[in-house]
Amino acid sequence: MRGGLFGREMVHPRMSNADTALPEALTPVYPSTDGLPQPTLRRAVTQALESADLSDTLPDSVRGRYGLMAFEPAIRLLHAPPPGVSGHELAERAHPAWRRIKFDELLAQQLSLAAARAGRRSKRADRLPMPRQPGNLVERLYAALPFALTRAQQRVVDEIAVDLDQPYPMHRLLQGDVGSGKTVVAAVAAAQAISCGAQVAMMAPTELLAEQHFRKLASWLEPLGVGVAWLSGSLPAKTRREAAAAAADGSVDLVVGTQALVQDHVSFHRLGLSIVDEQHRFGVGQRLALSRKGEIDDALAPHQLHMSATPIPRTLAMTFFADLDVSVIDELPPGRTPVVTKLVSDARREEVIGHIAQAARQGQQAYWVCPLVEESEALELQTAVDTYEGMRADLPDLRIGLVHGRLPQAEKAAVMQAFRDGDVDLLVATTVIEVGVDVPNASLMVIEHAERFGLAQLHQLRGRVGRGSAESVCVLLYQTPLSQVARERLRAMFETNDGFEIARRDLEQRGPGEFLGKRQSGMALLRFADLDADAELAEQARDAAAALRRDHPDVVEAHLARWMRGREDFLRT
Repeated sequence: MRGGLFGREMVHPRMSNADTALPEALTPVYPSTDGLPQPTLRRAVTQALESADLSDTLPDSVRGRYGLMAFEPAIRLLHAPPPGVSGHELAERAHPAWRRIKFDELLAQQLSLAAARAGRRSKRADRLPMPRQPGNLVERLYAALPFALTRAQQRVVDEIAVDLDQPYPMHRLLQGDVGSGKTVVAAVAAAQAISCGAQVAMMAPTELLAEQHFRKLASWLEPLGVGVAWLSGSLPAKTRREAAAAAADGSVDLVVGTQALVQDHVSFHRLGLSIVDEQHRFGVGQRLALSRKGEIDDALAPHQLHMSATPIPRTLAMTFFADLDVSVIDELPPGRTPVVTKLVSDARREEVIGHIAQAARQGQQAYWVCPLVEESEALELQTAVDTYEGMRADLPDLRIGLVHGRLPQAEKAAVMQAFRDGDVDLLVATTVIEVGVDVPNASLMVIEHAERFGLAQLHQLRGRVGRGSAESVCVLLYQTPLSQVARERLRAMFETNDGFEIARRDLEQRGPGEFLGKRQSGMALLRFADLDADAELAEQARDAAAALRRDHPDVVEAHLARWMRGREDFLRT
């Protein structure tokens, strides 16, 4: 209806009368946007359905075994439900038509992961066996370490050693809670590869973490005659060129760096092992680019070890990481004491500052973590710069440092080195210290506005303390009122130090889509199925995938073409 010259008028009305036949199906209403009316959308969907190939990719035997509708009737029912259909079943995605769609999606995912694993097994890699001769590099590394590996670390070392001795590329995910000792496992793997004449590249997401890896690995390996180089974007151009040249001519054995490792001008003489730390922080393209640095031709590829301090719950690992071999370091090195976590209202902030100052005067070191670098109009949160300046004024007898992501790399490195050396009592920081920072004498941490952080991030931050023998405390300062989600996060931090339990609760709160992002920026997650609600269906899809690959290989390609087109790079990583 609209106003016209002679009053209100109807424009292009659709007319019906008592003799007009009712439609045989319910009229669909699709999500739309301004300027795209429902009739236009319905016509487009109808045309798409008429032109699409809706043939069934599943054999009758598979549909019968799992009680599945045929594909075309399921699709047409969801777009044009008959009048008698249960609206509740459609809305809750519990109708048999929805069950078929979700099964197909889960099946395609499992088939793609199986294809990815099979594709890697078809490639060749240099065999890099564990050296057996007396006085070999790995043996000398063990002797030089100031500690013994835990049983869990040694078990994982053995698993990696077997993989490196295979004629196809290793593709292993190493999970370990914060402080569990993943770096030394990577060092042993690197020593095994280097002893066979191969080069190793290790990539970390931040300069702070990459430089710490470089320092630690160099201190362990350089005295044994291993050449270790450092490569990052902040280095002077001449230094970068020298490091890249050493990698290219093989005069360096191990190159540690940031994303600078995947730049076009960086190449390797004989890259046998690539190690990616905090692998979920890199996109698929970056991880793929590093692995391609070692490809001599289309068939030969380097071994790959991905490390993560963010544990992945078993349900997600079975579904989203079924193409990977997974190792878990499930115990902490001896002497580590559990971190005591305290929840304190922001109203007691001055009291907390007093306790921290007293502990610092007695020789302890502390972190004070803030969520922002500078003042934000949107969020009135305590900032790192304000906190640093305020504490310097209030606590003039303490040596206070400041580190955040906007500082020049050289300045960040200098502050962190001073903190490691014990020349800084209190380090005010943003989440730039979230991963990799290892200062055993730091036993206190305060996290401001803890309600603003995610659960996994809080756990990572807490992992910066508790690395020495002294009792460590993490204080979570929060502002009221708390949302229910924030309250649950803080309760989880208070109740457990177990990274896998933290990950399980994080998954409960956020769901798999937000928990994983896009499987770390690589692949759109499930659009129709839900891992929690459809756990039984996922198990059936996993079984069906194995049966199809074994008994009906002809239908696998058609099913993948329907569901997985355009995700080739994801499968390669």
